[in-house]
Amino acid sequence: MADMRAFREAVTAEAAVGSDEPSEPVRELAGRLSIRTAVLLEGLSDAAAVDALAERRGLDLEGRGICVLPMGGAMSVGRFARLLGPSPGLGLRLTGLCDERERRFYARALEEAATTAGTEQRQRQRFFVCSADLEDELIRTLGVARVEEIIRVEGDLRALQTFQQQPAQQGRTAQQQLRRFLGTKKGRKIHYGRALVEALEPDRVPAPLDALLTDLLAAPSTHPST
Repeated sequence: MADMRAFREAVTAEAAVGSDEPSEPVRELAGRLSIRTAVLLEGLSDAAAVDALAERRGLDLEGRGICVLPMGGAMSVGRFARLLGPSPGLGLRLTGLCDERERRFYARALEEAATTAGTEQRQRQRFFVCSADLEDELIRTLGVARVEEIIRVEGDLRALQTFQQQPAQQGRTAQQQLRRFLGTKKGRKIHYGRALVEALEPDRVPAPLDALLTDLLAAPSTHPST
């Protein structure tokens, strides 16, 4: 786990400075960890949700060479795709989950990565789109009453009720209020990314999240030859 964290941090640092290709230390880490797939996510709350669902389904992501990588913003996806995708990148399979408004960034990044990939690798580059964002998908799947009950159990009901009384929230639907509430305090979206996933019925998982995990589970667990 520490090595995977070090890999994520190293890739994030190189993406931040606009590196055209991964450094030798990053390549060495990727080889040592047998990483074969990178799951590109906007932020930590999405990563918390993906990790939580993987745990519920008994999917050992790191053991299968899958790196869940929050990028700190969808507009960075092009830089990450260049570092992690086809040569001169690491040659990993790229996938991910994004909001509808981010679709164009992901589509462009994977399309550019595909221009240097072989046919088989192009077919493996996929991403999955939430209609608004993952929090909205989870709230709609669970229902407002169930989400409010989870918030009560987590000790945030009074904060929610105070938030709902604010003038800016008047006229918004309960679902819209809940979605906004999750983003009003640092760390809250991350916490509820996991808590809401853990509350899902096994057969009622938001379609984009379910499709991503199903795709990861179906992929072979061996590292591609280099």
